Amino acid sequence: MVENQMSARSLESLLGEWQSGASAYVALADRIRLLTLDGRIPIDSRLPAERDLSTRLGLSRTTIAAAYRRLRESGFLVSVRGSGSIARLPGSAPALTVVDGGGILDFSKATMPALPALADAALAAAGDLPRHLGDSGFDPIGIPELRQAIADRYTARGLPTVPDQIMVTIGAQHAIALLSRVLIGRGDRALIETPTYPHAYEALRAAGARLVPVSVSAGAPGDDESTLGWDETALIQTLQRSNPVLGYLMPDFHNPTGQSMPVDQRERVLAAAARQGTVLIADETIAEFNIDRPGEYLPFAAYADSAMPATAVSIGSVGKSVWGGIRVGWIRAERPLIRKLVASRSANDLGTPILEQLIVTRLLADMPAILEQRRGVLRTSRDHLEARLADRFPEWQVPHVNGGITAWVNLGSPVSSQLALSARNHGLIVPAGPRFGIDGAFERFMRIPFCYSSDEIDRAVDALGRAWDALGQHPVPDTGYLADVV
Repeated sequence: MVENQMSARSLESLLGEWQSGASAYVALADRIRLLTLDGRIPIDSRLPAERDLSTRLGLSRTTIAAAYRRLRESGFLVSVRGSGSIARLPGSAPALTVVDGGGILDFSKATMPALPALADAALAAAGDLPRHLGDSGFDPIGIPELRQAIADRYTARGLPTVPDQIMVTIGAQHAIALLSRVLIGRGDRALIETPTYPHAYEALRAAGARLVPVSVSAGAPGDDESTLGWDETALIQTLQRSNPVLGYLMPDFHNPTGQSMPVDQRERVLAAAARQGTVLIADETIAEFNIDRPGEYLPFAAYADSAMPATAVSIGSVGKSVWGGIRVGWIRAERPLIRKLVASRSANDLGTPILEQLIVTRLLADMPAILEQRRGVLRTSRDHLEARLADRFPEWQVPHVNGGITAWVNLGSPVSSQLALSARNHGLIVPAGPRFGIDGAFERFMRIPFCYSSDEIDRAVDALGRAWDALGQHPVPDTGYLADVV
């Protein structure tokens, strides 16, 4: 079943500056393939008809037909009678051909390796499981001891919280999707940062929201700090004029820019949202990855007016701090919203696995020590990445971030998608900048995570260097198939 019809205009916007020294049909096919691999063209989307796309791009229909044929031959497009050309990922595509050998390094996922103590925590948690076996095991809100531990963690960080304000979810992404379904009606406006976490805007769109973007700027070393971060004027005006029902923000170590919203700005933004009745969702999954940020920051909701506490909702998880394979997250909100979320949840899932909740309950008691260890690793990796990039790519602008897990690098020219495609030929999967926008922007940027080891960072920078050099000689190398990895 085809769920999405992509117009020629929408595809043109996503393509960006796609033309290169390669034949037009080859370059077009390669760009559509990259857009499919990194999710900007959703699987099962119907691409524009050849005639419509040729008119929009100013190309012959023969060129479009040749590009589509190339995509069909590589498994990225299928023709369905009555439905046109449908985007696919090849089910058994040949392995990615790596020019330089050494295997494939995936930097598309900004996540740390599993916590060394995780296995021991899992074994200990298994001993806690028998006292829960008398129940059904379906848990739509979270076991009491975990909700208490999460509430205590918020309280310790400066935001008094009780267990009734906590709902345990299947990770932070599940929390975003559930909040979107409950709070958004089809056609409602939702405020979103740009750039932003791609799966957040996907969840908002899936709920029927019309997205209203507000920019977040990373800048470069030496830039005036007043120009960095959130465009507050635009943000406040968007709240006042568009009256969105909700907004999605990452106020601490924003992904991908690494920026943090100043305390006084948080207060003004929350006050403006309260006046409009807008619920602001603060994604704090990496909020405690502070490496060397000056000042003290409380959880975002702590800055809300006590008379309007429902304005701020917090989400978190252990996916970044512990391991992505532990699918436990949470929502902190006022009790009425928690009740609505619980009532709505059963339509899509029946609760968070009990054993994983028990593991997290044990780990939260040691979270201060866990975070201190993680910060030390991130400090070393951040400094190493910044030094390597400065040495290898002096023309790139690499902002210094004081926390988080990613760097938002300005390449100096709109070649991010081409570089991402070229990098795959050298063993590195890295998302292009437009993956983090909602309108095909950010071709000058690339997100490079520093949550990997120094050895992996060295390999990634070396691969980028070879890809960058190849890009200068042959703007988009033609390798036929790409890896079936997103």
